[in-house]
Amino acid sequence: MGVKSTIKFNNGVYINGFFSSVGKIEGEGPLGKYFDAVSEDALFGAKSWEQAENNLIKTTVSGAMTKAAVTPDEVDLLFAGDLLNQCTGSSFGLKYFDIPFFGLYGACSTFVESTALAAAMINAGYAKRVVAAASSHFCSSEKQYRFPLEYGGVRTPTSQWTVTGSGAVMLSDKGTGLKVTSMTVGKMVDMGVCDANNMGAAMAPAAADTIYRHFEETGKTPADYDCIVTGDLAAVGSELLIDLLSRKGLDISQKHMDTGSMIFDSQAQGTNAGGSGCGCVASVFCSYFVPKLAKKEIKKILVVATGALMSTTTAQLGEPIIGIAHGITVEI
Repeated sequence: MGVKSTIKFNNGVYINGFFSSVGKIEGEGPLGKYFDAVSEDALFGAKSWEQAENNLIKTTVSGAMTKAAVTPDEVDLLFAGDLLNQCTGSSFGLKYFDIPFFGLYGACSTFVESTALAAAMINAGYAKRVVAAASSHFCSSEKQYRFPLEYGGVRTPTSQWTVTGSGAVMLSDKGTGLKVTSMTVGKMVDMGVCDANNMGAAMAPAAADTIYRHFEETGKTPADYDCIVTGDLAAVGSELLIDLLSRKGLDISQKHMDTGSMIFDSQAQGTNAGGSGCGCVASVFCSYFVPKLAKKEIKKILVVATGALMSTTTAQLGEPIIGIAHGITVEI
């Protein structure tokens, strides 16, 4: 099988602070009461959608550091990414902190990718405090990947609604209780899906691959976890994930939760198959799952974030959408 893709963190990687910021429609959804900050203004006080996303992630990272009682000069590294070309949401939004920065792109898997790499740096002893974050904005994503909102394009039932949201965690080598204990690195999976309006179908095989490898490599079973969280397959991809894993003899149906399915009331809010975007799993993880872990309402979760590795150019060329899924385990 080759080198194992699951790496256990033995030296203690703790979540000292966490923060979530979302837009108005997310705040009106089923999880509205859990978010730290909900903006009524989709522009977040800026003049463009792109600048709005800059302000969104800036607010979130600042909030995570404040909760951890840490100032920017006490942070060794910053890992972050978004959906905009060249990750400008993160770089322009976070330049003010003057923290050594790794800009990442894993599409909607970026938050777990950034958290996993941040945790690895701490576990290896290369850093003591690291912030991991990600963001997305519905309007800037629509403008880049599909059509400007003014176009009024019709959305298909399988399409997902990019979350206007952001999440950030402050990780440290010291703390009590809440720990990131392992990561499972995703592989690129290409099943030939070319429909950019059905990302759930493109990403589900990658999620199935990562989850299956995690259990195969660790010797654990779904019974060892309170929740197996994906982000974000939404309705279509979640159904496919359960089916793909059941064919391999792995039943996660009783433990599975998906942040894309959780963040909206799709019928009432008209968000089609559900939520997506870097900010989906980031905001739901930081607002809903981390507090539940901190309160010991749940004790151990596997979080697998999925991404559709595509661009406007690859879509125009008719190239298939490559799926990726990275996982982390978090426990109290």
